[in-house]
Amino acid sequence: MFDPRDPLGLDDLLDDEDRAIRDAVRQWAADRVLPYVADWYERGELPVVRELARELGSLGALGMQLEGYGCAGASAVQYGLACLEIEAADSGIRSLLSVQGSLAMYAIHRFGSEEQKQQWLPAMAAGEVIGCFGLTEPDHGSDPAGMRTYAKREAGGDWVLTGRKMWITNGSVAGVAVVWARTDDGIRGFLVPAGTPGFSAPEIRHKWSLRASVTSELVLDQVRLPADAVLPEATGLRGPLGCLNHARYGIVWGAMGAARSCFEAALDYARTREQFGRPIGGFQLTQAKLADMAVELHKGILLAHHLGRRMDAGRLRPEQVSFGKLNNVREAIEICRTARTILGANGISLEYPVMRHATNLESVLTYEGTVEMHQLVLGKALTGLDAFR
Repeated sequence: MFDPRDPLGLDDLLDDEDRAIRDAVRQWAADRVLPYVADWYERGELPVVRELARELGSLGALGMQLEGYGCAGASAVQYGLACLEIEAADSGIRSLLSVQGSLAMYAIHRFGSEEQKQQWLPAMAAGEVIGCFGLTEPDHGSDPAGMRTYAKREAGGDWVLTGRKMWITNGSVAGVAVVWARTDDGIRGFLVPAGTPGFSAPEIRHKWSLRASVTSELVLDQVRLPADAVLPEATGLRGPLGCLNHARYGIVWGAMGAARSCFEAALDYARTREQFGRPIGGFQLTQAKLADMAVELHKGILLAHHLGRRMDAGRLRPEQVSFGKLNNVREAIEICRTARTILGANGISLEYPVMRHATNLESVLTYEGTVEMHQLVLGKALTGLDAFR
């Protein structure tokens, strides 16, 4: 039987464990996010961020793709399915998951010392400690090599950090910040515990996107850290860019969750909304829109599956992640906008998820690499010529 919500039969690509994880995360999002997220979005706050983090920890969803230290050791596809289901509820909640697991925890797991891993990762996997990732600065986003945050090595071995980071998810609720800074030996990563003198994380207000998410500035004013606060295995941009590549992979899946939510809202609406004496889904132009949305949505999910299998096989390249991020976020926004036209005036109401997803995806389009950056990554891979300079 043809399933309009899975027209390609993509569920056949999953095994029983994949489905069990997907269904558990979907049910959690249905119970703990969907009934409340429109209110959080309208208020521009996420008052239960700590509770949600602990619940995601109980699900095994935080750092779920990592091995050991209380992490689930799930496959890349299973992690992607979790991102899809959570972003189907809201992109801001998926950002909480991604920044915790694919940026902060991944940085410690990949580049940290054994002592750092033991100190932070078990509590972060449980959601007892929230992490953030400080790379973007007020004047340096797509060009992280130009960062101004500087770490000076003192004679006694301590480090002193000075600078600012901007648009940092989880910043003001984080127990530890992974902060990247210039040093005399190149770019290094540092673990900055909350409460360290000179470190503050004021929350950024007045956002029109990702409103159900905590976004902050990080201020480092002569922050003194011990010698063992540095991530020992990361020198140069290889460290932060490797983390970003891991997080971008989750976005490839997550964007399709937002798109699915809008497609299903439009499909249900088209079947029940009547104009000129019949449901609007019976008109050719509406069916054309729904058909195009379904094609792009399920092509995007199939692409995410393919990249996930490549990651699980250890064969996923950064250029391929750029391919997925560029395509899936761009197509997700178009699906949301088309869904809005099907819903008409109701499409701008928070009674429906469409406008919330559309505005959230405007941020997702920009962070973890803008459209232009991913186009240039692919352009260089295709031509062998570097257009970044």
